[in-house]
Amino acid sequence: MLGRRDFLSALAVGAMMPRLAHASTGGATVPLWPDSPPGGGGPAGPTETNPPGTFFNVSVPTVDIFRPERPNGSAVLIAAGGGYKTISNGWEGKGAADWFNARGVTAFILTYRLPGEGWKAGALAPLQDAQRAMRLIRSNAGRWNLDPQRIGSIGFSAGGHLIGMTATRSSFRAYAPIDTIDTISSRPDWAVLAYPVITMQLPYGKSMSRRILIGPEADAALVKAWSVETYVGPDCPPLFLMDALDDPVINPQNGVIMAEACKKAGVKAELMRLSAGGHGFGMGKRGSPTADWPLKLESWLKLQGVVS
Repeated sequence: MLGRRDFLSALAVGAMMPRLAHASTGGATVPLWPDSPPGGGGPAGPTETNPPGTFFNVSVPTVDIFRPERPNGSAVLIAAGGGYKTISNGWEGKGAADWFNARGVTAFILTYRLPGEGWKAGALAPLQDAQRAMRLIRSNAGRWNLDPQRIGSIGFSAGGHLIGMTATRSSFRAYAPIDTIDTISSRPDWAVLAYPVITMQLPYGKSMSRRILIGPEADAALVKAWSVETYVGPDCPPLFLMDALDDPVINPQNGVIMAEACKKAGVKAELMRLSAGGHGFGMGKRGSPTADWPLKLESWLKLQGVVS
């Protein structure tokens, strides 16, 4: 990993730009932190994949940058799911990056720390990474030809929980500032939560995400603290929520709970419910009820000024 001085120097002089020039064809990887992430700890070995595109043992949290052929100035931070045990960056992450790139949006795939891998920050580790990623993207908007007010986010499953927390808790500092990047806002300008984990409340919060984040016997205070709906307020960005009614992994009531919280707080939110589709279908599968959900998402993104 780059040392702190070397990393900041690289940003200052544009030393990373030759890698970014080829991002549309192969991606460019940028570490989130100049030194060890907040609190330290974590796995000693390199990030592993099994099967290809599924990540765990995340020793260095990063963003992989994919630039479209015709950038429109918008950007999206992508957080794939995996129950906070793995990260499905191949299917969900790269699938979303390709979809957004085709519409002119620069994509940043987040490889975040997993709470069960020995990080001293524990359950806060993924949120620290997501906040840092948003700040890193926005602080480099000029260098990457982005509009700093058109930077959104999308999360799938556990990644939906992470992006939900990032969108609703933008005023909460998950870590102490380490440099000038941390003076920048971490609030996404819009957020998409696809078949997301929202609540830790039973009977709806029986997911792997709950077991890893807070444990099966968590008390009421901890359950509330890690439920996304707890933090919905007027400062939240517009939200697009999507789930399938036959999801066997995440109870689809999660989306309803989030939509109701948004309505109560006066937050603009759209909830799309698919008649079928199960779980983990990413940007949709041909020949299934999930194939059309990106069409409605595209219409919503046009209203947000993300795509034309």
